[in-house]
Amino acid sequence: MHHHPNPKISCFTFVLNDDQSKTLYEICRARNFEPYDVNHARYAFRANGFNLVMYHSGKLVLQGKEAADFVTFTIEPQITQKFLLGNDNIFHPEWFTAHAGLDESGKGDFFGPIVTACVIADGDKVRTLQNLGVKDSKQISSDRTILAIEEKIREVPDIVIEVMTLSMAKYNELYGRFGNNLNQLLGWMHGCSLRNALKRRYVSEGILDQFSKSPIVQEFLKRDFPDFTLNMRIKAEDDPIVAAASIIARAEFIRRIEALSKEAQEPLPKGAGYKVKEMGRRIFEEKGAEALAKYSKVHFKTFREICG
Repeated sequence: MHHHPNPKISCFTFVLNDDQSKTLYEICRARNFEPYDVNHARYAFRANGFNLVMYHSGKLVLQGKEAADFVTFTIEPQITQKFLLGNDNIFHPEWFTAHAGLDESGKGDFFGPIVTACVIADGDKVRTLQNLGVKDSKQISSDRTILAIEEKIREVPDIVIEVMTLSMAKYNELYGRFGNNLNQLLGWMHGCSLRNALKRRYVSEGILDQFSKSPIVQEFLKRDFPDFTLNMRIKAEDDPIVAAASIIARAEFIRRIEALSKEAQEPLPKGAGYKVKEMGRRIFEEKGAEALAKYSKVHFKTFREICG
């Protein structure tokens, strides 16, 4: 006999309009859920592993260990359609299975290092991420918002978060050691954050925003986790766990830029545009190339352009 600890009883509440309430009633009848009486309720049903009460006020309450599944596979796709992000009207059960999401920040920025992040979550935790408004960090323009959402992501119970980044000196040195190949360096960094996350909670698959056609990260993982599958996709940030990783990575990058700005005593701009070049030139003219290398990616052509 296995004794399983009691899973925490999950409770979910929704507010439904009349049409939604009727649709739900039909679904419950069609599935032969057992009706029962509750005060102030329009209807109530007992199902296998959970029960559901629809109040006259429009409030719907679901409770029980199977409630989360009913929310994921019935309430959301058929009643509230809350998961419909943009035009994405296909339901995504794979978002809620236990997996790792990986993303990076700083790759296109002249100042500051690259940061990789890995997040592992599933089920209710993914729903919590969605409710926090987690989306691809590139769609969030304000640093304050990124840092605020990051703080909330870190408060989600039992979520695994691992970040990997380097000092500028180390970054510039390793870039050379990886044969001046950014994808190799990036792949190794992703491998580090993923490996550390998997040591805390093993899952069998992960998803990464594709930065290279070749399986670079997979190579770095082979030895420790031969059975792990890493799926590479374009626009992987649709996945809430990848989106969370993108925010975590961006937040850390923001902190790194702030720290480097303090050190340089100059507000180092993000990106690689005109302002960035102007600031780079200023640092170079005042302090020289060696000083500029303390804050920037030496392999950017911006560096060669500034230092002539």
